[in-house]
Amino acid sequence: MCMAVFKKCECGAQTVQFHLRDNLLQQDVISRLYCPSCPGGESFNQAAMINDNGWIIEYDMILAVDAISRNKLVSPEMVTPEYIFDLGYCTWLETYPGEKTDIHDEREAILKLRETNQQMYLKEIMAWNIKRLEELKTKGWRKAVFA
Repeated sequence: MCMAVFKKCECGAQTVQFHLRDNLLQQDVISRLYCPSCPGGESFNQAAMINDNGWIIEYDMILAVDAISRNKLVSPEMVTPEYIFDLGYCTWLETYPGEKTDIHDEREAILKLRETNQQMYLKEIMAWNIKRLEELKTKGWRKAVFA
């Protein structure tokens, strides 16, 4: 059973939902979250933080290293913020924060085709997904780049 994990950024302006792969980590592994508008994210600690297009997640590396190295049988040195994020142990639920809201109208217009023209719907939704993923890769979103 997956838990819904939400974290508010340090300035309080944004709330983001996270995905915790295999529920290996607990929500406490996210020490702090900085949106691009948050003050304080500029003191970047590479050993505990990951920057994804101006969004910074600070992990509690003691908790993360312990849980991942113990349960996945990897050496503690392998457990880095990049490892945690890129392998999905604690990452955005979406490709980037706010994606669901951003794509709602575009997606709804394509979904309407499902009722009238199934073949056109399948063609449009696939083309739209491919185009969006390429745009997100170009913008440098980590989950898109590693997809």
